Amino acid sequence: MLNQEQKIRKLIKLNDELENYFRNTIIPQLFVDRNLVLRKFTPPAMKQFSLKYEDVGKHMVDIKDNFRFPSIIENIEQVINSNEIFEKEIQTTDFRWYQMNIIPYVVIKSKKTNGVIITFIEITARIKDLVNQERQIADHETLLDTISHDIKGPLTSLLLTINQLKKISTDKSKAFLMFVGILESSIKKMQVIITELTDAGRVKHKNKAEEELLDFENILEDVRLTLAGTIRESSAIIKSDVQVSQILYSRRKLRSIVYNLVNNAIKFHSPGRIPEILIKTKKEKKHVVISVSDNGIGIEQSKHKAVFSKYTRLQKTIEGSGVGLYLVNEIVTNSGGKILLKSELGKGSEFQVYLDSL
Repeated sequence: MLNQEQKIRKLIKLNDELENYFRNTIIPQLFVDRNLVLRKFTPPAMKQFSLKYEDVGKHMVDIKDNFRFPSIIENIEQVINSNEIFEKEIQTTDFRWYQMNIIPYVVIKSKKTNGVIITFIEITARIKDLVNQERQIADHETLLDTISHDIKGPLTSLLLTINQLKKISTDKSKAFLMFVGILESSIKKMQVIITELTDAGRVKHKNKAEEELLDFENILEDVRLTLAGTIRESSAIIKSDVQVSQILYSRRKLRSIVYNLVNNAIKFHSPGRIPEILIKTKKEKKHVVISVSDNGIGIEQSKHKAVFSKYTRLQKTIEGSGVGLYLVNEIVTNSGGKILLKSELGKGSEFQVYLDSL
């Protein structure tokens, strides 16, 4: 009898400790049993997901609308069946972003999963940083390219013209030669400054451009998060079919490729039609092929080549600089790959990026 009372006191103590933990933690947490019934939640979770005390004991199906993540039930079931932790970034009903971790609650004695504990760590600041970083990278790439080609090229031509002028000019006076010399010297100094600027920029971002073995689904998730506002405003439906997950490439460059292609697919959607985008990866001979197809306005055959030119804008009424596809083409071709376009006016487009595989 005494032993039984000790067990009861121990259980009461453990329950009090658990209640105290749930009551005082600053992290939104839910405890859901293996039957998908909500058993406990922390005060931050109550506030974040508009939960009420009466929701305890309800099936998750009845409160799933509180979460801006339609597959949360499927993910809980996946953890219960696999006993493996599930991690994913989600957006809640107030448009904040969280790192959601679904952790199996395993009964040690039976080694069976009796439910899950779901934690939410806010990462809204990280998502904003991703958006800003992507914009800064695009601006940086555009600036380097502009300096390197649009300024450096004309300066070289000007220098060649001056050399020709010296050869054909009949004026061999000291004044003429002095002015030509000053002009030639100034141009050479400008060339040196431009070279130093572009080299310094590339060195600064060298660590961000190093190749590494990447998980394409993680890259795609980063792009989804970066474009979250655009996706929400356009009601875009984005689907994926990833047959090749691991890609050896620069993280920054691969993200920039996918970001620009998906962003364009949303931007150039057909009026009156919800944007539908399919992102696929597959292996084709010695290449990994990334394709992004949409149901947008499409591009007429005569303009297929022009879309990869700098500052080309097919629709003047659509906001943009016209450098997105140009940058994608530069990144892909400079690494030995290629990009193909299949499109028909009014029937959508498909961009296929060929990257060297492992």
